[in-house]
Formats: sequence, structure tokens, C-alpha cells
Amino acid sequence: MKGKRILLGITGSIAAYKSAFLVRLLIKAGAEVKVVMSESAKDFVTPLTLSVLSKNPVMTTSFNPDNGEWYNHVEAGLWADAFIIAPASANTIGKMAQGIADNQLLACYLSARCPVFIAPAMDLDMLQHPAVKANIQTLGSFKRHYIITPAHGELASGLTGEGRMEEPEKIVDILEKYFYENLPLRGIKALVTAGPTYENIDPVRFIGNRSSGKMGFAIAEELSKMGADVKLISGPTHLSLNDRGVERTDVNTADEMLTACMHDFEKMDIIVMSAAVADFRPGEESTEKIKKKNNPLNVALVPTTDILKSMGEKKRKNQLLVGFALETNNELANAKEKLVNKNLDLIVLNSLNDVGAGFDVSTNKVTFIEKSGREHSFGVKLKSEVARDLVNLIMNSYKK
Repeated sequence: MKGKRILLGITGSIAAYKSAFLVRLLIKAGAEVKVVMSESAKDFVTPLTLSVLSKNPVMTTSFNPDNGEWYNHVEAGLWADAFIIAPASANTIGKMAQGIADNQLLACYLSARCPVFIAPAMDLDMLQHPAVKANIQTLGSFKRHYIITPAHGELASGLTGEGRMEEPEKIVDILEKYFYENLPLRGIKALVTAGPTYENIDPVRFIGNRSSGKMGFAIAEELSKMGADVKLISGPTHLSLNDRGVERTDVNTADEMLTACMHDFEKMDIIVMSAAVADFRPGEESTEKIKKKNNPLNVALVPTTDILKSMGEKKRKNQLLVGFALETNNELANAKEKLVNKNLDLIVLNSLNDVGAGFDVSTNKVTFIEKSGREHSFGVKLKSEVARDLVNLIMNSYKK
């Protein structure tokens, strides 16, 4: 549910009190919520309550006479990833089935292109009336319309039977299941690396670089948002994950990153190597702090194992391998050479010569180069936006 935009429609029913709990649960799950109410719904729960809980103004009419603001029902309908109408009264269900839009809620409904979830709430005799049953059946026959079956229990009339609006917890579960099952990378395993590596000279000093890990963290979270099971292997960084679904492993050195990557490599479908792994490490690591002397200190460096090349050599046909190239000269030529030499499917090129790109900033300026030779160049964007562009390209390229 994280990041999903939910439009909640509330109609005139005693069950409207449950909508306040539903808003709270949706917010807690990470969704952004906007509320639209029918006039009669205000008799059961106040717009102020729902505005405070949702952190958004509540729409009840198309025009706010206090400030002259127009509530654009088309904009609201197109904004949503899902439209929930809970509770849905018999009156509103009938109007929805007939395409009537005599209030703001119904106008939003007819403008929505997203899936619509309808949670009826009414007395059992009303629910069993042939006209109401026919209207519910009509709505259920519409594309991407889902009826949340009323629960059995005590009703406002004092009778016991079907007609209770389903509990908010169950409605959230239904939404989460819907979004999960429709995610494009559901069932796909992805490995992402991020950050620098630190190659020890002695217990105090190391050789490293300025990589913050921001790009890799953004990619891991974007892949997870699309449904992938993501493992993030990160070098030393102060970053934390916002997505609890990403499994994180912390390492320090290039050798540790190599071990962690190759341990899971064969199980992965998509591998994105965005870490700035050191190309060299000290040939010998002192077990004690090296004391400062007047004489120059010479540190012999030896190459580290090229993790990306090792993966390219072992990559199977249905794995997609993405590398990064941070260049300072002959950028495009060097990136294309790396793409071929390391058997990559895609490489992300950025240059330290570009303003807004490089280490320890929140933006990047990249060019994606596919194995086919096709190039996709972008201006300066937030790294979260670059991650979204990259994952979209990955989804278009990956064949299950």
C-alpha cells in the first residue's frame, strides 16, 4: 500500500463511522488518502474528522463557497490508484449502476479510471430487494469493479443478518492483496548493490570513495514497489530503508561484497550493480595503527575481484544484469566498452563532468544504454526519479 493513492467515497449510512478507522488504517499502511462525501454522509461523520485523519481537504461539493475553490472531480478521479466506496448505500449503488452523477462523489466515480471497490452497507431486507440485488450485480459486471460482500451480524435496525459493511481491516487486506497480485514484478527476485566499499590499510585508515548509496537504495525500493523480492547489499552508509520489504545485508570491503553477491547470484532474476566497489585494495593490512613518521608511506595496491565481470561470465540466459559506469572522459565510449566486456544487458552512464550528477548528491544525470545499442538520455533528475526510469526500462526488457 505504500505510496498508493486512495480515494475514499463515503455515503449516508450509519456504517460511515467505520470510515474514520478505514482512513487511519490506510494512512498507517503508507497510502495517501483523499475523501469525498455525499451530503447525507455528513450526518454520520464530520468532514473535519476525516480531513484531520487523511491530512487532506474533504470534498463534499464541487465548490467551496468559503474560499472560492473548485473541487475538480475529473482530477480527483484520475488521481486515484483505487476508489473505495465504503459504506455504499442502496441509493448510491443505484445511481452508480445507472450512471447518475448528482453529487460530487458520483461525479468522481464516473471520472475514475482506476479499480473501484464497493462495500455495501444497509439493512438485510434492503440488501435482498430485487432492485438492489440487480444494481449490485450490474456494478460487479463492470470492468475492474469489485464488490466487497457485506458481513453477517447485528444491524442498526436491531435485526441480525447480512448487510453490515465489511470491517476496515478486511477492506485494507483486500486492497493489499489486489495491489500485490497485480504488481508487474511479483515473484521476481532482484539483487541490488549500493554504496562504497572501504579497503583497510590498518585498523583506523581505509581507502574508499564518496558514494553515498542513495542511487542503489532508491533502485531497491522502486523494485520492491513493483513487487520484486529485493535483497540489497550495501557498503558503509548512513542511509536507512523506507521499505520494510527489502532485505538488507551490510558489508565493508570489496571481498565481503563479492561473497555476499555470489552467494545469492544464481537465485536472482534481476541484478543491479550500482555500488561503487573499489578497484584496488592494500596488498597488506596492518594489524596495528601505522604511526606517522617523517618518511613517506608507500602502500602497495592490488586489484580487487571484478564482481560485475564475474557475474557477466556466469549469467544465465534469463537473468538481466545491469551495471553502472561513472566516467570522467570518453564517457559514452567507455560505457559501451564496459557493456560488452562484462556481458551486461544494460548499463547506466553518468559523468562527474555533469552538474547535478555523481556522488553524495540527491540528483543524477544519466544515459541508459541497452545491449541492443539503444540509448535513453535524461536531464538532471532526483535519484528516486532516475530509479523509477530505470525500473520501468528493466520491466520492459526483462522476460520471465
